[in-house]
Amino acid sequence: MSDSDQRNSLTITDNRTGKSYELPIENGTIRTMDLRKIKASDDDFGILGYDPAFLNTCSCKSTITYIDGDKGILRYRGYPIEQLAEQSSFLETAYLLIKGYLPDKERLAVWTYNIRHHTMTHANLTKFMDGFRYDAHPMGILVGTVGALSTFYPDAKNVGEEESRKLQVRRLIGKMPTLAAMSFRHSLGFPYVLPDNDLSYAGNFLSMMFRMTERSYKPNPVLEKALDVLFILHADHEQNCSTNAVRSVSSSMVDPYSAIAAGCAALYGPLHGGANEAVIHMLRQIGSVDKIPEFIKSVKSGEGRLMGFGHRVYKNYDPRARIIKKIAFDVFAETGRNPLLDIAIELERIALEDDYFIQRKLYPNVDFYSGLIYQAMGFPTEMFPVLFAIGRVPGWLAQWIEHVKDPDQKIARPRQIYLGEECRDYVPLDERPRRGDDEQKFGICRL
Repeated sequence: MSDSDQRNSLTITDNRTGKSYELPIENGTIRTMDLRKIKASDDDFGILGYDPAFLNTCSCKSTITYIDGDKGILRYRGYPIEQLAEQSSFLETAYLLIKGYLPDKERLAVWTYNIRHHTMTHANLTKFMDGFRYDAHPMGILVGTVGALSTFYPDAKNVGEEESRKLQVRRLIGKMPTLAAMSFRHSLGFPYVLPDNDLSYAGNFLSMMFRMTERSYKPNPVLEKALDVLFILHADHEQNCSTNAVRSVSSSMVDPYSAIAAGCAALYGPLHGGANEAVIHMLRQIGSVDKIPEFIKSVKSGEGRLMGFGHRVYKNYDPRARIIKKIAFDVFAETGRNPLLDIAIELERIALEDDYFIQRKLYPNVDFYSGLIYQAMGFPTEMFPVLFAIGRVPGWLAQWIEHVKDPDQKIARPRQIYLGEECRDYVPLDERPRRGDDEQKFGICRL
């Protein structure tokens, strides 16, 4: 091994055998398959890495999204999120994520046209959606209907064909707001509103959500712009829970509708897409500004939890949170000030000045203000994860395409550390002893 190779390698000494191993370092990582070379004996399987929740494991190489959590940096394809939120539109950002570069005027016009003309859904999908209970959660409906799209477009199974992938991308980005609005109106018993392709992407969604008897729906431009920016902020966020779900399911070469449905299912959880709803509940629980010190005290003592603060990746102020905070003031200037905003602002001020939270690097994240904005715009809390899913679709699709085209990828199949019983002989039913204390010992549920 040359001096250059030694500088870019990791030396591991196995104290069981005294042997040393040189593992190449590439892009600051080692391939965990190289650990398999480290064996205590010839018949040893080799060393495995144990990393629950992927806290320090890279599952892919990607060129889509860059995050520096310590510095509070988020970039799509190299472009800072602050610049995209201020100057771009959601459909342009979606183009950037999918294609890898910003479009010129002609390409953006064609892209926008293609998306808008894939907003309609098959009439039979309406019957499918009508089968859900009247009180079904909109996110549960969305998971089901997105997955059902694979039965309407059987050509989507041709994931290795570029033209097929392009068509499914247009279909999914176009139809997602339609399915989301339908899920909302189904829960209210309202008739579905057809897409209006004369409106913008966000404006059309607002129309399908809230249009009643108007001849034509004209969205409030401030709310329309705010929603478009929120979609941009949610468009991608590296290898988070839902993106990992999309990639993992995609590894079986399933159609993108099934993979995106898996992403929606992951986003359904309160630790992911439902986090901003938890912030609303927390602010309501606090009730008023004068009760914030008492609430902070309960959090420090472990009796409460500060929702909307802290992040697995960010150890600084989430850059999306700064943008959303500004949007909140713009929206409330139109809709009227929500008293929960005063609680949120004061709670943020106190927490950012408190050593307890500073030492733990707990800063506001994207969920802290987004729920307040959605609420002010008229969206019920049940729709919050659905809105998240609409914005995230371009990122999921970009990750799906990257995964499908990556020659290093195979079907996802994590290893495990088996800690169960050794080999046991089967005992016939009549010869087995009666179980009593063992059930309690092993936590077995009595039926």
